Amino acid sequence: MALFSYWKGEVRVLIGYEWVSDTDDEAVQDKQHRALLNAGVDASHIYRDVETAQAERPARQTCLDTLQAGDTLLVWQLDRFVDNRSQLLELLQSLQQRSIGLKVLTGQGAVLDTNRLNLGLAIAIIAALTELETQILRKRTLKAQTEARIRGQTIGPPRKMTAEMIRQAMLYMTESNTSATDIAATLGITRATLYNYLNGDGSPKPAALKILQAQEEA
Repeated sequence: MALFSYWKGEVRVLIGYEWVSDTDDEAVQDKQHRALLNAGVDASHIYRDVETAQAERPARQTCLDTLQAGDTLLVWQLDRFVDNRSQLLELLQSLQQRSIGLKVLTGQGAVLDTNRLNLGLAIAIIAALTELETQILRKRTLKAQTEARIRGQTIGPPRKMTAEMIRQAMLYMTESNTSATDIAATLGITRATLYNYLNGDGSPKPAALKILQAQEEA
C-alpha cells in the first residue's frame, strides 16, 4: 500500500493524526489506528493525543507544523481533529494556503477528500453556512428583544438554565461569531448567568455538566 502522495513530481508524505477520548476503549483506539495504517499512513507518521483535563493538544500542533506543501493530512473522523465549524473553516483555509490535502476516513466528514472534492468549494460552502447561522441567530435575538419590550419585560433576567438552553448556548458559542450578550438575550438570561454555566469557548462548567448529566440519567 502506498505510503506517499505525489505533488509536482515530488514524493510527499501521508500524515495521520489520532485523538483518543477518555471514553474510548481499546477496540475503538485500535480501530482508529488501523484505519490510518490501512489508508497508507506509515506508523512513524502518525501523531497522537490523549484527552486530559487540559484542552491543549500538543501532538495536533506538531502534526500541523510537520505538514509540507503536497502532503496529505488523514484523520479517522472529523471530530477527532476539530471541535466545531469555526475550527474546521480555519483548518481548511490554512491547508489550502499551504497546498496541503485533507482526507477524512469515516463519518459524515468523509466527504472531505481533496483528491475528489475542491477544497476552495468546501471552504466557500462552510463559510456560507456559518454566516447564515450567525444571521439567523441575530434575527432571533432581535425578535426576542422586540417581543420582550412589547410585554414590558426586561431582556435577560437572571434565571437558571435548562439542559436545552445549555445545548443551544454551547452551539451558539462554538459555531458562530455572535456575542455572549446577544446569546444571553436570545435565551432570556443575563450575560453573567451564561458564564456561570459555560466558559468563553462554549465548553460546559460543572454547573452545566450537572444539569446535562441529570437529564441523561432521567
